[in-house]
Amino acid sequence: MRVSQGTGGTRERIKAVALELFTEQGYEATSLREVAERLGVTKAALYYHFKSKDEIVTSVVSDRLDRMDALIAWAENQPATRATRRAVIERYADAMFSGEEPSVMRFFEQNQTALKSLSAGRELRGRMFQLAAVLSHGDESPAAQLRAVLALFAVHSSWFAVRTPNITDAERKRVALEVADELLAAIAAPPPTAP
Repeated sequence: MRVSQGTGGTRERIKAVALELFTEQGYEATSLREVAERLGVTKAALYYHFKSKDEIVTSVVSDRLDRMDALIAWAENQPATRATRRAVIERYADAMFSGEEPSVMRFFEQNQTALKSLSAGRELRGRMFQLAAVLSHGDESPAAQLRAVLALFAVHSSWFAVRTPNITDAERKRVALEVADELLAAIAAPPPTAP
């Protein structure tokens, strides 16, 4: 594999391999040299795309932030109803269960401490609270805020909390959405506005 081509596909491959190693060995315990070796390239070729492990993680998080920003923007233009909340959490789950996201979720679960210390991790946390605010819009009670965060966490924690052997990703997603919907159902709709 020639990493020096500069293609988006090469960057994606580097990110996938790095996440695999970070999940297997831990973020702190993995070196760029090991990432390059697993890819079968020189460290210099890897440096062409990413100068550090932090840059790799930032790129992964940036992809997720872009998707979250689009979802937040869409949700902010919708009425604060249970149907909207359900649509938001379903769109969020669709994004978290698609493509390479399962490996990203496993990386996040295995490397929470390292992620908290990176600016990308702090940005991700901020977006999660923005998304939770959208989910609880119209019910500003502390209980609604907590339910909104827990609904998002239901999607996330399904990757490590559901320990059923041989469960498929589709079943895991269904269970996560079922629990999230139970939480969102308890968020009150805003009072009707006077004519």
